[in-house]
Amino acid sequence: MSNLIVKERDIVIPGDILAEGMDYLPGDNTYREGDKIFSKILGLTGVAGRVIRITPLSGPYVPKVGDKIIGKVTDMTMTSFRVDTGTAYSAMLNIRDATTRFVRSDEDMSRILNIGEYIVVKITKVTSQNLIDLSMKEPGLHKVIGGRIIKINSQKVPRVIGKQGSMINLIKNKTGCNITVGQNGFVWIKGTPENELLVTKAIKLIEEKSHQEGLTEKVDAFLGDIKAPEGSVVTEE
Repeated sequence: MSNLIVKERDIVIPGDILAEGMDYLPGDNTYREGDKIFSKILGLTGVAGRVIRITPLSGPYVPKVGDKIIGKVTDMTMTSFRVDTGTAYSAMLNIRDATTRFVRSDEDMSRILNIGEYIVVKITKVTSQNLIDLSMKEPGLHKVIGGRIIKINSQKVPRVIGKQGSMINLIKNKTGCNITVGQNGFVWIKGTPENELLVTKAIKLIEEKSHQEGLTEKVDAFLGDIKAPEGSVVTEE
């Protein structure tokens, strides 16, 4: 007879038994030994049908193809830009992937991107040598202009975004800020200075209390009855 030992959103540590019997299947960050399923990491449990998975509570960001991240331009060569992604991986953005317009061979590359600027990019390749290729040639990928950049634990990104974007849309709609959350934990916030600060505090609250239930209600209460500035337009990233 199978037995589910944990509940949804329980905190578990490596080696904790999650389920007994063969009716349940090991998902992300779990493993089976005999008829038992164990946790590989410190994290929160999730059960989808018969599959048990663990969402990490800590740990570094691991780049994946297709991820949208926020990086900082740190250097440039004759044909590409080097980008700091906040990871141990070295990332490069080829000039042909940095813009959709024609670039002359003798053009000053700093007219496209300059050292110290932040960019919203997509990961197009990750090699076994820990090298990342990036692109800006899709909608929603761009140079960051204005606003503020904050850094959170990348493992808390799913909680900041929420199911089907529910959490981040709540914050956007209440504050009128444009917000882009990179999978690597960098977040770009642009709005009025007061509301940028409010969004920063709300996101830090989510990061701190990500393991708790009823988090959307807590954030809603924290934001209170604030109204977005008149005329503000929140765009989808």
